[in-house]
Amino acid sequence: MMETLATDAPGIPFWDRARTAAAVPFAPLVDALAVAAVEYLRGEIRSPERLSVPLAGEGVSLSMPASAADIAIHKLVNVQPANAAAGLPSLHGVVTVSDSSTGRPICFLDGPELTGRRTAGISLLGIRTFLGSSPSRVLLIGTGVQSGHHVAGLHALFPGCAILVRGKNPSSEASFCNAWRSVHPAIAPCPAAIPADVQVVIALTTSKQVVYDEASSPSRLVIGVGAFKPDMAEIGARTLGGSSIYADDPAGARHEAGDLMRANVDWSKVMPLARALTERPRAGAVVLKSVGTAAWDLAAARVALRSFNSWH
Repeated sequence: MMETLATDAPGIPFWDRARTAAAVPFAPLVDALAVAAVEYLRGEIRSPERLSVPLAGEGVSLSMPASAADIAIHKLVNVQPANAAAGLPSLHGVVTVSDSSTGRPICFLDGPELTGRRTAGISLLGIRTFLGSSPSRVLLIGTGVQSGHHVAGLHALFPGCAILVRGKNPSSEASFCNAWRSVHPAIAPCPAAIPADVQVVIALTTSKQVVYDEASSPSRLVIGVGAFKPDMAEIGARTLGGSSIYADDPAGARHEAGDLMRANVDWSKVMPLARALTERPRAGAVVLKSVGTAAWDLAAARVALRSFNSWH
C-alpha cells in the first residue's frame, strides 16, 4: 500500500512523458505490479471492464478506471492505428490520480508513457515469475512504440540479455535496432529461423494474422501483448495447444484476446497471472496473454507518487 501525496501547491501537477517515465522506474514498477496483481485477484483493487467507444477508421477511445484503499485512477486514452502512416503517435491520453479517501485529484500522468511502461512491466513480471532466472536471449516480434518500452524494460532488469527483433521487413528491423542500440547495445535483427536458445518470445503487434506458431517448449516462455481486439491474433493454436495459459486479466481476455478466441481455448483452464505469484506455476510450456487493466495503471501510479514524494 502507498501513502498519498500531501501538498498545498496551487493547481494539480501535470507530468509530461519525460517526467512520468522518470517517476516510474522498471524495477519498483515490477514489484508494484506483483502486489497489485494479487490485490486485484482478491478484489482489493476494483477495475471494471474498460468502456470502448469507436473513433474514425479503426480507432477507439478507452475509459479505464480503477480504485483501491489508497488511490483511484482514471485513464482516458485514444488509440488510432492510422496515425502511424502519417508519422503520428497512435496513442494519446492522460491518467488522473486521486486520493481515495477524499476524492481529491493529486496529479495527471502521461497516458501513453504510463501505459507503455506498465505493459512492459507485466511482461517483465511474467519473465521473473515463469523463467526463474535472467534470460540470455529474448525475441521481440514487432517494431512499434511498445517494443521500444520492452527494450528499455529488458535493459533495466536484464541488462545482460541479447535482444533479437523481428519486424515486417528487414528495413523496419534494422531501423528499430539502430534506434535502440544506444539504450541496449546487444540488439540485432532476428535470423530467418528463430535460434533454439531464445528463452522468451514477446509478440507486440496488432496483426490480424498469427505471427508466432512454433511448437510449445518448456524452455521458452511466450508472451502475447499486441492483440487487443477479437479480430487480432499473434499466437497460433500450435503454441497455445501445448502450453499452460495464463492471462494478466482472464476476464478481459475473454473479450479481447483474439488469438485465444481463434484457437478456441478452454477458458476454464486460463489461469490468472496472480495465481502463479502465490502458487508454484505449472511445469511445462507457458503462454502469458497480456491484455491490460487499469489495475496496472494504478500500480504504476503508486510508484510515481513514491517518486514524487522522494523528490520533495
